[in-house]
Amino acid sequence: MEKREIANREDIALLVDSFYEKVKADELIGFIFNEVATVDWAKHLPIMYDFWEGLLLDGENYKRNAMEPHFKLNQLIPLEPAYFDRWLQLFEATVTENFTGDKATLAVTRARSIKGVMALKMNQINHPGTDQRIPLVNPGNKPS
Repeated sequence: MEKREIANREDIALLVDSFYEKVKADELIGFIFNEVATVDWAKHLPIMYDFWEGLLLDGENYKRNAMEPHFKLNQLIPLEPAYFDRWLQLFEATVTENFTGDKATLAVTRARSIKGVMALKMNQINHPGTDQRIPLVNPGNKPS
């Protein structure tokens, strides 16, 4: 299949559907979706279309709290950094296989941000009391 720009909801659906096919079959994280969360894909996929359409195409259909279901899932199984790493690997691979252009780049950037926030929040819950400060990349002017 020839790569294309992400331009409409149909492209979002292709991205989301292709991504979740990888997720469902993945040896590391597939069980979280298939056995722990027992995702109802007929309900979940349209929600994900709305979510990604909002992030990439300024759609206005997604009105949920994205963190809430993940907090609930984390009560069933601790969502550890390796799971988020794999989620991101699969997402980036899906984007790279199917799409090109600015929106594809934006999709990867947004996914990396989502992964970072989710992993940080779950780590704070799963490992309380550990140092959760985010180091500054450029700490500014420090005396030598």
